[in-house]
Amino acid sequence: MPAITPLPSCASAAAGWLSEQARALQPSLTLAIAAKAKALKAEGHDICSLSAGEPDFDTPAFICEAAAQALRDGQTRYGPAAGEPALRGAIAAKLSQENGVATEAAQVLVTNGGKQALFNLFQVVLGAGDELLLPAPYWLSYPDMARLAGASVTLMPSSAAEGFRLRPEVLEAAITPASKLLVLNSPSNPTGVVLSRSELEGLAAVLRRHPQLLVVCDEIYEFLVAPGHAHHSLAAVAPDLAERIFIVGGCAKGWAMTGWRIGWLAGHQAVISAAAALQSQSTSNVCTFAQYGALAAVNGPRDCVQAMAQQFNSRRHHLGEGLRAIPGLQLHQPEGAFYAFPDVSSYGLDSMSLCNRLLDEVGLAVVPGIAFGDDRCIRLSCAASVATIDDGLDRLSRFLQAL
Repeated sequence: MPAITPLPSCASAAAGWLSEQARALQPSLTLAIAAKAKALKAEGHDICSLSAGEPDFDTPAFICEAAAQALRDGQTRYGPAAGEPALRGAIAAKLSQENGVATEAAQVLVTNGGKQALFNLFQVVLGAGDELLLPAPYWLSYPDMARLAGASVTLMPSSAAEGFRLRPEVLEAAITPASKLLVLNSPSNPTGVVLSRSELEGLAAVLRRHPQLLVVCDEIYEFLVAPGHAHHSLAAVAPDLAERIFIVGGCAKGWAMTGWRIGWLAGHQAVISAAAALQSQSTSNVCTFAQYGALAAVNGPRDCVQAMAQQFNSRRHHLGEGLRAIPGLQLHQPEGAFYAFPDVSSYGLDSMSLCNRLLDEVGLAVVPGIAFGDDRCIRLSCAASVATIDDGLDRLSRFLQAL
């Protein structure tokens, strides 16, 4: 089977046509691995994939019906670049009532998934000479997005042994006069860490001493939290800082709507207006009838969300128990999202070599930790059936024992 490799640097004559930022870009390794696993399976190979960051449930029927009704009603034309007013209002109400963050519709931008929300924000607040502060491990697209905006990236590493926590003193030490934006992702991809209220209060105390620093809270996994933990929005914990805090969310993970591409960015109205202007000059509005499906999701009952979250809780626990039973692995039990991020460094292989060999030798697709800034780890997803998780654990255990 072919190995998984990042896209090579452009070395042909066409390299001169590309900007410096474009030459530094790499495609999403998570998407590349998921696509490779699907292709190999389609060719008849025996593949078990625990790589996808995508719920394996169908979108709830009432959401699909709302979008279908919107089609029947002729909602197929251009809409406002910032999103349908009803959806912006519903998201603002959700943030105000569920997250405890007072939000007006004018402070909300509807985007093509959470990824565009982040991209737009980075483009309008970051530039040359600015610095993004990024806890590591991190979701793999943050650094490239910052560099595309012309900013530099300063990492604040942590380890499985430390529970992958961002400590206030580490944040304080990382801040420089160039620091412009801090990323907080809770629940976290890839580690599954959920920041507690007390942890957020500790970080807020640091932020109060540095008024130039903005914060983006990526809350796309907010509904997927293990028992004994709770999701908190920083802007609700520290309302005095709310003007500097931006929230990214969306329908993909909680409502199993990954392909619908519905995300949102919420925060200071002046920045939201700038991000909307950028969107008007790039993608324009999000698919109109899909927004009506999202409206039904945001306004609808949470039974379906809770039912899926319970399934992920069970699978996450099952995956964690299985990984802890494998000698030589070090795991911080994930507290949310649908990933586990064990440290496999005791086996003496870098994460890319390990993942290539897993796919080649036992047909297991997982994601190398180097993509997330930690070459000691690999990421496994529990967005799969228990039978698939067990199959993956068996393949991983057999491979590691044979090393």
